[in-house]
Amino acid sequence: MKRTIMILCLLATMVACVSQKPAAEAWVKVEGNKFIDPQGNEIVFRGLCFSDPVKLVSDGQWTERYFAEAAAWGANIVRFAVHPSNINSMGWDATFEAMDQGIEWAKQHGMYVIMDWHSIGNLKEAKFTNPMYNTDLEETFKFWRTVADRYKDEPAVALYEVFNEPTVTGENTGECTWEEWKGIQEQIIDTIRVYNPNAVCICAGFDWAYDLRPVATMPIERENIGYVSHPYPMKRHQPWEEQWEADFGYVADTYPVICTEIGFCLENEKGAHIPVISTEVYGEHITKYFEKKGISFTVWCFDTDWSPTLIDDWNFTPSTQGRFFKKYLQEAAGKVSADE
Repeated sequence: MKRTIMILCLLATMVACVSQKPAAEAWVKVEGNKFIDPQGNEIVFRGLCFSDPVKLVSDGQWTERYFAEAAAWGANIVRFAVHPSNINSMGWDATFEAMDQGIEWAKQHGMYVIMDWHSIGNLKEAKFTNPMYNTDLEETFKFWRTVADRYKDEPAVALYEVFNEPTVTGENTGECTWEEWKGIQEQIIDTIRVYNPNAVCICAGFDWAYDLRPVATMPIERENIGYVSHPYPMKRHQPWEEQWEADFGYVADTYPVICTEIGFCLENEKGAHIPVISTEVYGEHITKYFEKKGISFTVWCFDTDWSPTLIDDWNFTPSTQGRFFKKYLQEAAGKVSADE
């Protein structure tokens, strides 16, 4: 009888082990200054920013076709920009159900997902640049608890972008020191790791996520993290490279860096605004700089409305920057465009 009980206990343990979440080896992770894929190889993410799951659902474009097109452009990762106002408008349950489906479509087409809490402003003081970004610490922790618990068994959700664009001083966003912001990010990371210890968290600096200079003396004190910058063309004047190196690029010598928003549009194009106005010259310089530094990136924005847009219509006709980045991504992925 005891022998039978022991065998049953052993079988139960084996079943439990099989049903547990994927082993750490199944996840993207950080080693030194690189992202490492489950096969142990360095992976450079090159992909596209989606506007917002709720917006795309409303537009009738949150479809398998949309994800298939992103993959056809050569993306190996896509970014879900989850706006606080939108998730509350559609409802958390409905939004997460839509994102569940989106993750399945991403997997179907061989792409990873960045989950991005898409707010702009000062999370410490709950002061933001537009009502669509309004949130607070309590809701932010709720979002990341939900994400980490819901996707703790889903390695396709590879990167957890803690907060889209921190910005303080000016624009009525109050004040926050880097030390304070560092502490807030570390608290969010700790919360995520309670539910998903394998999550790779990526952290942005101030100036609308451009400036990573404080990392030199006060880095985030957590493992398995990377850093985020948004080096739009007008953040600095040409020549860019030396300034990029000083402002964020140097970080890539020590930690993985992913620029989760880049992009440009011509001065006379739809939605042209500071800091995105430029030409293909910016595209050429930023991609060459990223190649030199091993920096990952996603281009804003795979949408017809939110500028700088990558597409002019829902037939996925590329905009000016869309033509540049589609060609670049396809070449980097070894794909050939169907219209070439």
